[in-house]
Amino acid sequence: MNFSNQFKRLAKHTIERTSSIKYHYDSNKIAERVLQQVELEKGKLSSQSKKIAQEYAHEVLGWKGFAPWLYVYTHIYGQFMEGWLPDNYYGRIVLPEIQGDYGKISFLKPFTNKVFNESICPDLAYCINGQWFSKEYEIKTTEQINTLIVKDQTYNNNMVINKLDHSYQGKGIRVYNKDSFNANKVRKNGNGVIQPFISQHDFFNQFTQGAVATLRFTTVIDNSGEASLRASFIRLGRNKQTHVQSSNQIIVPINNTTGKLAEIGYDNTYKSMNAHPDTNATFENKTIPFYHDCLKMVLDLQTKMPMVKLIGWDVIVDDKNNVVLMEWNGYGTGIAFSEATQGPSFKDLGWSDFYKKSNIK
Repeated sequence: MNFSNQFKRLAKHTIERTSSIKYHYDSNKIAERVLQQVELEKGKLSSQSKKIAQEYAHEVLGWKGFAPWLYVYTHIYGQFMEGWLPDNYYGRIVLPEIQGDYGKISFLKPFTNKVFNESICPDLAYCINGQWFSKEYEIKTTEQINTLIVKDQTYNNNMVINKLDHSYQGKGIRVYNKDSFNANKVRKNGNGVIQPFISQHDFFNQFTQGAVATLRFTTVIDNSGEASLRASFIRLGRNKQTHVQSSNQIIVPINNTTGKLAEIGYDNTYKSMNAHPDTNATFENKTIPFYHDCLKMVLDLQTKMPMVKLIGWDVIVDDKNNVVLMEWNGYGTGIAFSEATQGPSFKDLGWSDFYKKSNIK
């Protein structure tokens, strides 16, 4: 009997189990805080609603620990809906099953255009392992990169943005003035991409003019290769910010069919509002310009990445009416907000059955 292999398997299972317990604990603590905020506005969630959520979590999803996010969804949406995926169920059970390690490619910002084999992002240069490359992946000196940045005329502004590998939620992002850009200093930030700072369509300036707004489209592709949109919303920054940050962003759902903004948006604590808190620009009766062009782009791109079953695309329309892909998220895309405000978004995909063949809960 090979005791060594048995001990290795036991150790691996123990690590996975410990990691899983912490993951669910942390996720459910977030759900509890969100529910508290929602209850400040709507009152306590009824015991009957909690009972329905608990039964669904246990009987359908396989574990009562999936109930806390269902409480949140129920209270925000106004009633319980069958087919919802709790955020921790998605992150721990679904995500590894539908993405594996392939979705993690999106963490490596300089590889986007390489992986899709076309210039889908407006990249200017890349820093990879301490060396600079052009957008064509040619080796460049720091002096050549400085010149390239200064000469960039993509937009009528004097800024560029540096996105580091594994950057997310507004973290790992820096904005530089072209005239003072120093490739030797920027290289010390680590691996990442340099992109032009986008001048957004005037529609988005009514909400905030500093940080470029982000349109988030969540798409899936089934086993037959059919891509579909499952959720969409806009993320808005705050005054005096250079980019949207999750710590104080404003999120507004978008009608997936029409591109029309919902009447109600939310901050990062899920506090509801009908207008941007800095500019007082309301959300109601406003439609994203060139929405269907945005949708066509992300669905076309999803078909080119069929091995990653769910992708979150960050898109904007610029001041020249062009649809611009800012980045794609193949692994860390959250679903809690869209499930609570637009879901259930994935009911027809059979993902609620995954727990039956999973060893990690």
